Amino acid sequence: MNKPKIALTIAGTDPTGGAGVMADLKSFHACGVYGMATITSIVAQNTKGVQHIHNLETEWLKEQLESVFDDELPQAIKTGMIASKEMMELIAQYLQAYPEIPYVIDPVMLAKSGDALMDDEAKADLQNILLPYATVATPNIPEAEEIVGFKINSEADIYKAGKLFIEEIGSKGVVIKGGHSTDLTTAKDYLFTTEDVFTFDSPRYETKHTHGTGCTFSAVITAELAKGKSIYAAVQKAKNFIALSIKHTPEIGQGRGPVNHFAYMKEVGLDDE
Repeated sequence: MNKPKIALTIAGTDPTGGAGVMADLKSFHACGVYGMATITSIVAQNTKGVQHIHNLETEWLKEQLESVFDDELPQAIKTGMIASKEMMELIAQYLQAYPEIPYVIDPVMLAKSGDALMDDEAKADLQNILLPYATVATPNIPEAEEIVGFKINSEADIYKAGKLFIEEIGSKGVVIKGGHSTDLTTAKDYLFTTEDVFTFDSPRYETKHTHGTGCTFSAVITAELAKGKSIYAAVQKAKNFIALSIKHTPEIGQGRGPVNHFAYMKEVGLDDE
């Protein structure tokens, strides 16, 4: 048996399993990649919203990361909810030490319920400390607006924002996701790299169950990069994966339920390459 590829997620929790490291690990598994996880925050949340957030001490995250890297190097790293500057600086040390490992950053700022997961100071730290190391960043439109500092109301604004991520912030790639756009029929994502711009379309589905879409999308990109895929191929897989995940939601919870992390595996299979 061949040794599996490994992806590491550094993020917060979701006890109901729809987002955070729980969604990441499910997504890694559905892509045929072995998942590891280190915890930044314990989040009491469900499909109805976020009730409590308990950010861990940076030293506790350090101990987890030391355990992982002392034993087995991942082939790709993803970060989600990062609550403090100190945690970001710690993670940056690992990104500096292992520049060959692809890094995907999901700049988690708001839960699907609208609850804030990051304060204004932490948003600025994210841009200055972690985004310059990103192989791929995956902001939705509201998150991209927070990072670039202007409203995104048109395709021209998306192009302006994407250019800023690449040329000024220093990310190698960024996907500005179109789920929050005013287009009611199509969800269009824009991938900007240092070489080109690509777009990915999928139909919109009538459902409120979209909890964990951002985590899942970025986790699939991470898994595919761990397998050695290009940024374009990884994003294309993630776009198809999330479309099926939303199309076949499991209808769990009283609020905004989670997506189906195994819909792609069931419909397309692991041998889709």
